[in-house]
Amino acid sequence: MISQWILGLAGTPDGHVLALSLALFAAILHATFGALQKGRHDPWMTRGATDIVYGLIMLPVALFMVPRPTPAIWVLLAGAWVIHTIYKLLQASAYTRGDFTVVYPVVRGSGPLITVAAATVVFNETFTLMQWLGVAALSGGILGLAAYNLRKTTIDLLRLQQALGLAVLTGISVAAYTTYDAYGIRSSLDPFTFLAWFFVVDGVSLPAIAVWRWRRLPAPPRLRPLMLRGLIGGIIAILSFGSIMLATRLDKVGEAAVLRETSTLFAALIGWLFLKETVGPLRAALMGLIAFGAVLVEFGAKVG
Repeated sequence: MISQWILGLAGTPDGHVLALSLALFAAILHATFGALQKGRHDPWMTRGATDIVYGLIMLPVALFMVPRPTPAIWVLLAGAWVIHTIYKLLQASAYTRGDFTVVYPVVRGSGPLITVAAATVVFNETFTLMQWLGVAALSGGILGLAAYNLRKTTIDLLRLQQALGLAVLTGISVAAYTTYDAYGIRSSLDPFTFLAWFFVVDGVSLPAIAVWRWRRLPAPPRLRPLMLRGLIGGIIAILSFGSIMLATRLDKVGEAAVLRETSTLFAALIGWLFLKETVGPLRAALMGLIAFGAVLVEFGAKVG
């Protein structure tokens, strides 16, 4: 059974390698969906469509393919719903007020340091000095990309301040849900019970808000392309979030969270390779700093 296989690998060298692979896979998927969006669509509509799709996809899995949650896991799932709803409200609000290319790196760059610090307290994880330097380098490179993209923004100062403030709060909420969900999946006897029911529970709130907003828009987006984006986003969300959660079950939460944030690097590479975006020497240096930080985090674990 795959659940027993996952649990058997937890804390082993093979589990570490699998966790590393899952975290990087999650980062690539996250970057791919971000590149597909690239700020072209209403974030409330897209998020609502994505959530309803992954909730419906995972409902039969939750009902018929995994063990039922215990009362304690239901309480943890309720907490996860609250934290993720706050995260998505903050994220959509930030994207509504600011450019995607500025907001996204701030969100992803502000989370790793907080997550690593939280993991040392909640899970008693230890990190070497080299790993802390790696986290700082990775976060600095990501925030540097935000500053680089900030030069091209055309929004007014007040909206920019609001967007950046919301982006930082969103980054804090990313750290909160990463730590909380890692605790939840570790508390479940079967990790897939927590995962499957999480997607069902989490797919409730944003679709209702999206429908409410859709009905009040003067020119609402057409439903067919919106739901197609939701289908793509829902599948990517299941694979991406499922991968990072399994990574936190197999190995250190902090390391997995840091490696996931290389999604910003992959997003920049996708923009350069496929969207023909100009990189330039400064942006290339920042991308290199992100990669260097990720290498330090991984290599520091082996020499510590």
